[in-house]
Amino acid sequence: MMGLPAGTRIWLAAGVTDMRSGMNGLAAKVQMTLLEDPLAGHVFVFRGKRGNVIKVLWATSDGVCLLIKRLERGRFVWPQASAGKVHLTQAQLSMLLEGINWKQPERTWPPMALL
Repeated sequence: MMGLPAGTRIWLAAGVTDMRSGMNGLAAKVQMTLLEDPLAGHVFVFRGKRGNVIKVLWATSDGVCLLIKRLERGRFVWPQASAGKVHLTQAQLSMLLEGINWKQPERTWPPMALL
């Protein structure tokens, strides 16, 4: 994941989004449903019904980016809420994009004790 400028907020759009939507449709959803400004420089993440596709909408000072990722196996972990938005950190977004459960990340081994 590319580095985001300081102060950038990351929002997950809870519920299911029609993945046929493009930049304009997702920007309208941000404005009408999430009550946010789609051009404010924040990142908005949307998930499809099957859960294996997400779209990320991010406006920069010179344009709008639409990133799409599809998992070949597994599903993206999403909040149970059917409406609204959830704030993520950049670390949680990185885990989400890798298909990792960002809600309860676990170490694969116990940390070593400090002597």
